[in-house]
Amino acid sequence: MSQRETPEADWPSNYFNYFTEIEEHFQRARGTGLFLLSPLDWALIESWKMAGIPLEAVLKGIDEAFEKWRGRKVKRRNVNSVAYCAQAVMEAAQRNPATAKRGQTEAPFRVDDLRGHLAKAAGALRANANSALHDVAATLESLASDAENRMQELEDLERRLTSLEDKIVAILRARQTEEDLYAIREALDRELSPYRGKMTAEQLSMLERRYLDTAVLERGKVPRLSLFYLH
Repeated sequence: MSQRETPEADWPSNYFNYFTEIEEHFQRARGTGLFLLSPLDWALIESWKMAGIPLEAVLKGIDEAFEKWRGRKVKRRNVNSVAYCAQAVMEAAQRNPATAKRGQTEAPFRVDDLRGHLAKAAGALRANANSALHDVAATLESLASDAENRMQELEDLERRLTSLEDKIVAILRARQTEEDLYAIREALDRELSPYRGKMTAEQLSMLERRYLDTAVLERGKVPRLSLFYLH
């Protein structure tokens, strides 16, 4: 399955609460109250979503990783990242593939929420001096004006937004200096270093891409377009 595909089992019932469910479950499993996830954690969760890893498998993997950690006689450090659970999550996904079929589900937000989300993103792009981003803003404004109809085709809309975000990242990345890109890469390597042995080369590649794309968008002060970020 390509990283851009969203499995039918996760659309739309699990799609929009994927990040929130994982964040809250990890915090409960850690058992230390409020714990803020890092940019690496968010990139990893997004890579799982894009790869089609079922929510159920992620939650199961987190539980199994913590059970294994608590069973150790010697604990060198606390679990401070979702990345610690990466291997257990992939093992849980292999054992428990999604089998549910897509059904009719009530939209998780109102049409005004969708219109506002698209308009806000368009406004941020209009505020950027790069004229190439204004073309993307125009597309978002068109989608916002047709928000009521787009509510009936959320899966198609999400694909369109993903494509637009890819275009934005390409435009912004071309404007980054070598120093900027080096700083982003250095931060990624520093956060990822303790967990490289727990992931496959494919997982690492996907995670790195999501992290770098997110960092470029943040530096460009451009909000994420995915419908998940509507909330």
